[in-house]
Formats: sequence, C-alpha cells, structure tokens
Amino acid sequence: MQVKSISPLEDGFLRKLEFIALKPKILYYYGKLPGESVKSEAKGEKNISEKENVSEKVSRSDYVRPKTVAVVGARKYTKYGEEWAYKIAYELARRGVIIVSGLAYGIDSIAHRAALDAGGVTVAVLGTPIDKIYPARHTGLAREIVDQGGMVLSEYPPQEILAKDEKLSRMLNSQLGMRSAFLKRNRLIAGLADLVVVVEGGVKSGSLNTAHHAMEQGVIVYAVPGDVSRSNSLGCNRLLGRGAVAFTEVDELLDELGLKIRKPRESLKQIKEMCSTENEALMVSVMLRGIKMGEEILAQIRRKKDFSVSDFSVTVFNLQMKGLVKPLGNNEWMLCV
Repeated sequence: MQVKSISPLEDGFLRKLEFIALKPKILYYYGKLPGESVKSEAKGEKNISEKENVSEKVSRSDYVRPKTVAVVGARKYTKYGEEWAYKIAYELARRGVIIVSGLAYGIDSIAHRAALDAGGVTVAVLGTPIDKIYPARHTGLAREIVDQGGMVLSEYPPQEILAKDEKLSRMLNSQLGMRSAFLKRNRLIAGLADLVVVVEGGVKSGSLNTAHHAMEQGVIVYAVPGDVSRSNSLGCNRLLGRGAVAFTEVDELLDELGLKIRKPRESLKQIKEMCSTENEALMVSVMLRGIKMGEEILAQIRRKKDFSVSDFSVTVFNLQMKGLVKPLGNNEWMLCV
C-alpha cells in the first residue's frame, strides 16, 4: 500500500477537520479519499518518499461530501454489542453512508467488517504512524478497507520520517505516549463524522472520549442503551444522562442524516390508489409485509397469478418512477412511501 499525504484544506471529505480543536495540518493515508472523482485522480497524487516535502495538493472542486457516521465502542464486547454494532454499520453502509472507526479490537473492527460485508466504504483512523497498523493483527483488515475503496488515515507520518523528530518518536514508542496518541486520535474520528454512535463502553472506554469530542464539536451522539448491571453498558448509559440520544433503530439515524426512507402509509387503500395496474398493486401489497428480496417478491406474486421475470422488471421500474420503490442493491427493494 502506498502512503499519500494531504492537508484537510485540500479535500472536501477532510475539510470538516478544520473546525476541530488541535486541527491537523497534514494527514497521511492509504487508499482513496471517499467520493474521490476520476477528475481528481487524473491530476495525480504523489506518493511519500523521504526526499519529498510531504505536502500534496489535490483539487476537489467537483466534490460532494458523503454522509459519514462513526461507530465506536468497547474492545471487550458482549454478544448484544456485537449484534448491534454490526447491524448499525451494515445497514448504514449499504445505503452509501461512510463508516468511520478506529481499527481497534472489538466494536471498531466489527463496524469496519460490517461496512465491508455490505459492499460499503469505511475509514479507519489510526493513533500510530501511518505505516504501523495497530493492532498488527488487523493489517489484513486495513488492506481490505483500502481494496474496497476506503481509507486508512493517520496524523503521524511513516516511521522513517517520524524518526527525524526524536521527541515525537520517543513519545509514540512509550506506553503512556501511545495511550495519549489514541485519545488524541479520537477527535479526528468525531471530527469526520456527521453522527457518532457509541455501541458499548465502560466508564473508562476510549469511545466515551470520542463522544466527548463529538459533543464539543456539535456532532450529535447516539448511545445504544444497555443492561444497567453490565460494566460494558455503564459508559453508554452515562452518556444518555449527559445529552446523548438513545439509539432505537437505524431508521432514526437515516432520518437525522436526511436519508430516511419514508414509512408506509396508514392503509393499503391509499397506496393502491397510486398504483395504475394490478401488478403494481400486488407488488406493493407483498412489499408491505416487509419482503425485500426480488426472488421472494416474485414467488409471492406468482401464488396469485402468472407473473414473469419480465413482468417483475417492468412493474418494479414503474414503481420506481412513481417514487414508491427504492433499490437497495443485490436485487433487494424497499417500499418508500
């Protein structure tokens, strides 16, 4: 993987970091800047070498920043935390939301994995030099993130360059210094996000530090409520008492991001009034039961009448044109009225 560098001022996705405390002047990364256009790639991006002045200028005049959510939490997680971290990251990523986290053990890596499984893009923010993936066991995960169009990011240069700054190098190689660097890293995770979701965390969890940075930056924080008797839930429950929003469903996050798919109308009759053919009415009635897979929708309609694959294609196209149906990818469809 090739290391690149950039100033947050030179990129639309990173520019949000201009408004945080201790804003970084230069960032180092592997992979692709989210939303990076072919036009910007054509202008060329320099790879870092020891001989170069590590400042890279890339124009992003045609850039539209994608919605971004940070999903963070405990390293030692419960089954409950694992399930919700995966579900949240997966459902958001499949709808085009960028998932940001810290590549750590536990909830962070679960969030990255879920985004990849959904075919989405995820960004990992390191608290170490860019060429020192930590934990080392997640080097493969970092490569997958890059290979799928995501990015691994750090405010610390490659170790060869860092070695020239003896004081900083010594700090990052000490246990206390590493902890400080990871906590400092959390402001970047919060700063990149439009929303922050904390899934699990004890009272000393670094994820609470991320939430604190987010609140200071004016970013909305969601916390997944947990069992009050579990230490892993104490951090989230405490956040709820300090202004975090209680997470209830992914649709709530989509709504906050302006991406929410509208809920079905109160009666089937109202929806059918928008359908001009029997096929459209049948398809809508099947989807109202929560069925999303194209094959299953087709099978359900065939129980009532002859209905070919061609009929399916025409019907779902017409419903899309009316704004009644939205594609989710992988031949899945969702009612959006």
